[in-house]
Amino acid sequence: MKTLFRNPTFCRLFFASVASQLGNVVGNMALAFYFVDRFSSQPALATTAELMYSLPTLAVFWLVGVAADRFDRQRIAAWSDWIRAGLTVLLLLFVLSDLFFLTFLTLFLRSAISKFFGPAEMGLLQSSIEPDQYVQASGLNQMVLGLFMLFGMSLGATAYQFIGIEGAILLDGISFIVSGLLIGWGKFDEKARVPNGAHRLRELRFPLIWQDFREGLRYIAGNRLLVIVISGFLFFGVVNGVFAVLPLFAMKYGLSPETYVVHSSLITVFLGIGVLAGSLLGPTLIRRFSRTRTLIAGLFLAGALIGGLGLAERVEVYFALMLIAGIAIAPINIALGSWIPELVPPQSMGRVNALIEPVLMLGQSMALGIIALAFPAWISVTWLHYGLAAITVGVSTFYLSTLPAMVRSREAVRAEA
Repeated sequence: MKTLFRNPTFCRLFFASVASQLGNVVGNMALAFYFVDRFSSQPALATTAELMYSLPTLAVFWLVGVAADRFDRQRIAAWSDWIRAGLTVLLLLFVLSDLFFLTFLTLFLRSAISKFFGPAEMGLLQSSIEPDQYVQASGLNQMVLGLFMLFGMSLGATAYQFIGIEGAILLDGISFIVSGLLIGWGKFDEKARVPNGAHRLRELRFPLIWQDFREGLRYIAGNRLLVIVISGFLFFGVVNGVFAVLPLFAMKYGLSPETYVVHSSLITVFLGIGVLAGSLLGPTLIRRFSRTRTLIAGLFLAGALIGGLGLAERVEVYFALMLIAGIAIAPINIALGSWIPELVPPQSMGRVNALIEPVLMLGQSMALGIIALAFPAWISVTWLHYGLAAITVGVSTFYLSTLPAMVRSREAVRAEA
């Protein structure tokens, strides 16, 4: 871990990511509280806002990977931040005017621009650290995620209570400016910025985009292990979609309707503590038991715990189960997050990563869409937990039946080579 922070390029990317996530979490959570508080009879508004964060991936995924592999990744990442900062000003105006259509449209556009950040930042990061540091970097990212889970909803609730929705959205915009400056003023090797050589924007025509998109598809299709790993991201999208609103809905419409703001914030605190603990434990488990075993066992345990959340009748029990679930979830994310860079070369990372994102967001959009349409008329909070538990156990069973044989086959081929 110390070696990573001795790398100034990694530090710059790391703190830029932290700055961007900080504002996103505070702004998004404050907006969710705003909708639930002011329009409590319309829970679909909060769900629709979350949907605007995931749907844009399905609109731009075919372009973002090509851009990250063809153009300057540093400029793409920096301008993604700065454009989102400008859109945040419009978001503030529309929210204060109760213009829901324009609010959701702006959220959609902001999210669409953000999709260009991920593949570009991942490409810069992959070329800035050594392959044996991928697990450490993934574990560190999970720790940051745990911190945001730990404090994110609490910060959102605090911001909403003390500086209002206006202050929370402004903080969101400032974070994008800081992140963009950290990346834009950084010095990155040319190989990291343009691994396939420099290209001009006017060269970006549809035949070239389609050609690069097909190459990404062909690369994934030609690597069966990569196909199996990526297929699981559909499940993680469903998990992200459900968990985006589950803590808030579980308290507001279930266990604690009178004090839902405090208790929903505490849920993310316990989940964040669990993720932090799991992030510290994850690399050790992967080294001792292998990535495959850690992934499958973590999924089985997480599925059982999520089912238990649906049975909980007391807030204290819900908190305890959420803590343990966080410990189980973190090693899963570390296993997958460190696997992708090992399977994909730097010159193809943008296109492959851009194809992973829509799979993830498809699952998230499906989950949020179902919740927006069916909750609370046809689906209760309890059945949200049961459904998610069933999906988790199903994915773990799928991985159990496919991954071990695939990994053994890959290791045998590498040993012969």
